[in-house]
Amino acid sequence: MGLINISVCLTDLPKDKIKLAANGKKYINLCLSERKETGKYGETHTLFVSQTKEEREADNGVIYVGSGIEYAPKPVTQQDIANAPVADNNDDLPF
Repeated sequence: MGLINISVCLTDLPKDKIKLAANGKKYINLCLSERKETGKYGETHTLFVSQTKEEREADNGVIYVGSGIEYAPKPVTQQDIANAPVADNNDDLPF
């Protein structure tokens, strides 16, 4: 699995969904979901505000607040290792 870089629009976060925790910090529950199709700018994931069961059943609509692009690093192959440059045998290191 790779990394997913996301961008969140803070102005779209509904204030009534932000909860104050016992530690004095503010939290909001979000969901990150893989898109069915890649977006216009290469987005592979979408970010939206979590809904309660009642909100889903009432079909209140989803509040989208961001999107993301998955970054999957290319795996290193045996050929990559064989083609890598040889390191100099430099013995001037102090250890």
